Amino acid sequence: MNFNSLNVLCLFLLLGMTFSCTPSKKDQKRNSSSAETNTLPYFNTSDLSPTWGKGTHTIPPFEFFDQNGKTITNESLKGKIYIADFFFTNCPGICPKLTKNMGLLQETFKNDTIIQLVSHTVMPWNDSIPVLKEYALKNKVIDSKWHLLTGNQEALYDVARTGYFADEDFLKTGVAADFIHTENFILVDGNGHIRGLYNGTLEFDLRRLLRHIAILKNAGA
Repeated sequence: MNFNSLNVLCLFLLLGMTFSCTPSKKDQKRNSSSAETNTLPYFNTSDLSPTWGKGTHTIPPFEFFDQNGKTITNESLKGKIYIADFFFTNCPGICPKLTKNMGLLQETFKNDTIIQLVSHTVMPWNDSIPVLKEYALKNKVIDSKWHLLTGNQEALYDVARTGYFADEDFLKTGVAADFIHTENFILVDGNGHIRGLYNGTLEFDLRRLLRHIAILKNAGA
């Protein structure tokens, strides 16, 4: 499916979009320079400073299991543009909003073979494969489009922190045992480079994410 204005309009309608939402100053800093251009920066360091020109950081090798017990690795996503996030199934806070908005992205790109969605649990001791499967059915997850991942806790936390730069609290405290909880959606290109970070609870940032996905697709990234 070609990404076009009709897709954008459909997502806007699904979101019940309002124009009152505004991004945080941090979110503006991360992406403001690239939001209206025809290229996207790379995020090569944990301070999330955008860099134009060349990506030097890639998501490190990983191996997890999705809601069907299928092994998902870097190779599974090679050549794909994907949106990653972190959640847990019994989260009473922001996770339902993140899951809802991932569902909207799934609906928009359900026929687009280039786009994938990847949600990593941060509570693997609870979110077993059967638990993820039940959650997937409840939220109408399309298995070929959206992977809910579980596996070794240390490996999950390590890829979150050193791969996706998803745990800002860890950067401040350095305490590896701290629980990971982030509202970020992370845009990754076909070569495993981080190309954007977005607050997954904000409609404004979802619209910005759509624009950036279009830029990556047009660039063949």
